Amino acid sequence: MAKDVKSIIQEIEKHLVDRCSGGNYSDYYVGITKSINDRLFGAHKVPENGHCYIYHVASNDTDARAVEKYFIEKGMQGGGGGGDEESVSVYVYKISHLTVESIEQ
Repeated sequence: MAKDVKSIIQEIEKHLVDRCSGGNYSDYYVGITKSINDRLFGAHKVPENGHCYIYHVASNDTDARAVEKYFIEKGMQGGGGGGDEESVSVYVYKISHLTVESIEQ
């Protein structure tokens, strides 16, 4: 179910504190995609089990980009401007030696 910008931001912030032991924003990567499986678990190599990640579906790509921009401005790694009008899922994961941050858009 699609959520608004404020709700997504609040839920991600809560998740990082409650489930990921907090840390600095720079410890995390934020992005948008139309396919969580392809992008988060495929391209970024985030393990599906035992790793800190979260994703939500926004109402549209404009809202997804607003969430992405908010977290990039807070210091998360990521490269705003990717995706297309179908990229309505926002994802955040904790960077580790297992994950890949530099990927082609």
